[in-house]
Amino acid sequence: MVRIIPLPTNAITGKPSPLETFVAILVLCILGFYTLYYPYPVSTSTAIDLFLSSASNSTISSYLRSLTLHPHLAGTKLAADTTRLVINHFRSLNLPTHTTTYTTLLSYPLHSSVSLHFPNGSVLNLPLTEPVHFSDQTGQPVVQPYHAYSPSGSAYARAVFVNYGRERDYRALRAQGVHVSGCVVVVRKGGGLGRGAVVEKAEENGAVAVLVYGDGDTWRDGFERGHVMRGVGDPLSPGWAGVDGGETLGLDDSEVSKRFPKIPSLPLSAEVAETVLGSLGGAPVPLEWRGTLGSKVRHVGPGPTMLNFSYQGEKKVATIQNVFAVIKGCEEPDRYVLLGNHRDAWTFGAVDPSSGTAALLDIARRFSILLGSGWTPRRSIILCSWDAEEFGMIGSTEWVEQNLINLSPKAVAYLNVDCAVQGPGLFVGSTPQLDNLIVEVTKKVKDPDSEGASIYENWAVTGEDYNIQRLSAVDSDFAPFVQHAGVPSIDVYYGRDFPVYHTAYDSYNWMTEYGDPFFQRHVAVTGIWGLLALHLADDSILPFNYVSYANQLLSYKNKLSNLLDQQVSLHPLTMSIQEFASAAKQVDDESKQLRLQETAGDIVDMKKRALNDRLILAEKGFLDADGLHGRQWFKHLVFGPPRDQENKLDFFPGIADSITQGSSKATSERERVAAIQHEIWRVARAIQTAASALKGEFT
Repeated sequence: MVRIIPLPTNAITGKPSPLETFVAILVLCILGFYTLYYPYPVSTSTAIDLFLSSASNSTISSYLRSLTLHPHLAGTKLAADTTRLVINHFRSLNLPTHTTTYTTLLSYPLHSSVSLHFPNGSVLNLPLTEPVHFSDQTGQPVVQPYHAYSPSGSAYARAVFVNYGRERDYRALRAQGVHVSGCVVVVRKGGGLGRGAVVEKAEENGAVAVLVYGDGDTWRDGFERGHVMRGVGDPLSPGWAGVDGGETLGLDDSEVSKRFPKIPSLPLSAEVAETVLGSLGGAPVPLEWRGTLGSKVRHVGPGPTMLNFSYQGEKKVATIQNVFAVIKGCEEPDRYVLLGNHRDAWTFGAVDPSSGTAALLDIARRFSILLGSGWTPRRSIILCSWDAEEFGMIGSTEWVEQNLINLSPKAVAYLNVDCAVQGPGLFVGSTPQLDNLIVEVTKKVKDPDSEGASIYENWAVTGEDYNIQRLSAVDSDFAPFVQHAGVPSIDVYYGRDFPVYHTAYDSYNWMTEYGDPFFQRHVAVTGIWGLLALHLADDSILPFNYVSYANQLLSYKNKLSNLLDQQVSLHPLTMSIQEFASAAKQVDDESKQLRLQETAGDIVDMKKRALNDRLILAEKGFLDADGLHGRQWFKHLVFGPPRDQENKLDFFPGIADSITQGSSKATSERERVAAIQHEIWRVARAIQTAASALKGEFT
């Protein structure tokens, strides 16, 4: 059996560089060794060894350089150029490649201005974009700082500083006699609220416009772009895919308009915000805010400074494209392992998302090497490059909505990498049945920041392996897979809260100077990502452990019991978790027995297939067809965002919502208890459904 392996080509010139040629020759030598000493088909362990040995820091670096030569905001011509780069790369590796196109509503800025008007009559026009003093770019302009989906508007009003813009911050101001109605509020990023929630809180408190800044210690002249739309996916096709010729709602439709804020907003840099805040008089900064504020911020206003605020933008229907490379499975081609990363960026996007895109391109290269060695996965693998994530996970959401009926029985797992490398420290989030797999994979990948140790060995020292995060947030492309489709998922990244987030400084030079100078962390993420996929695609019995899930549910129930009074019964939850734990133990024992049956045979294979189907379907049991109250798109009753982002309950979102809503003065005690109890019953029924799926039997 002879396979032809193409040399990796430069994305710009179309020709292999000397370094890439050397890497390809080295890989061919490795392949020769495996071809000589290992018979076909290639085993999973051999594939893992070959995958790890084909790592190349310099190759990932070259991919990132090509991806960051120009900005690539979704829906623009430069974004289309990046799309072609990804398509050409997949095709150069002889991977079957296709695209899906959607027509969606995006949002772009036209004009903005903010000026300070002082009591003495002087006026200061504030700069609203980064100074052009970064030397590593080509001079191509980035989009001016703005908040996508902000309404156009203007205001001439006093400024008020509202700290993080949380409800408790507005209460602290009211306690000092400060009200923000009719004012422009200035908000610093943080405090647990997302950008859209900050604007929503300001709107609820009567503000007429919002200015948001990040107050980090470095890169203080950067402006953080982002969107302020509520929910995820295309607002013109809520719950279905925005395909060409399909149904779309109008901008004046109530379903569409409720997705957007009513007051305008803009980002500020920390430097510009300091100028505004330093000019405020009025009440002093509340004592509880002072610990993390700079010394220049002493008063909260209102005024005496007046702000002249103006923003004009346009909502525009644009075409976006998702790109897919498919590696067909040899035994179970109708079962799919999906690896996804979004491609669009607010600016040059070296960290967000091109570090992940570079890793995805390298995954493709290394899988191509495996294919050339004679390996073919048991199940199919799809490499997914999403578009328009920065506008609210639009590309991935539209695809999930379009393919929901096939995802339910056929998607084994979704593996997400967004910002692959932001700095030091590995962070992993997952649905709990994949915890054990994550631990096993990290034992095989070298720690990029410690000589001679695996990632797991460093985790074990700190106990971090017991602190895998969960996927309740709505901040990357795993959200539609977990929270709408119920697909087991993992999210992987290095570093957290990098200072050039969504600014013009998120560049290749920043990465090579600060984020990952030697691209060792990129190699580590790619190694983890690839090995997760290899196990999920090749293991005859899926490496899922629902005992871990049962333990997680039990810990959630125990935390909930500390929050609720005795009027609310957790008995339904207790009983359903016990039933789920029993089913999980039964499946775990069954998996161990089947793994002992080494010899393949039709009956054994059928038993494994049937067991795997139950393992895949169990996650769907946690979905509820009616979804969360008032937010029907979110179907998962264990993992999902609470309606109020200030709610500290990051699990059982329906219960979290009922607790928050039950605290309203308009709600009687009886109604409060009944609402919470109903949501507890809903979660209990979902857990029972998941247990039933694991058992695979009718009642």
